[in-house]
Amino acid sequence: MFAVFSSGGKQHRVTEGEIIKLELITAEPGEEVVFDKVLMVADGNDVSVGKPYVEGGKVTAEVICHDRAKKIRIIKFKRRKDYMRRQGHRQWYTELKITAISA
Repeated sequence: MFAVFSSGGKQHRVTEGEIIKLELITAEPGEEVVFDKVLMVADGNDVSVGKPYVEGGKVTAEVICHDRAKKIRIIKFKRRKDYMRRQGHRQWYTELKITAISA
């Protein structure tokens, strides 16, 4: 069984027991989070597709931790013009464990 839900402007395909990384969510580690914007739920040949969301569909997850992703390095330069700028960025994320999927 898997589900596709929307969170943080992105769509995620998840199965029960899976650990995923999402955009930062305001919830404490150990807390339970419910996503109700479920776009699709599939259980074998039984597939439910929402218009736009599945009625009564929800994905329940437990917050494991908050952390920062690997550093991304941004470099801008123009050759022969003595111009170069360096910048780095580390995005915050929330790690979740999917506990239940219901439709």
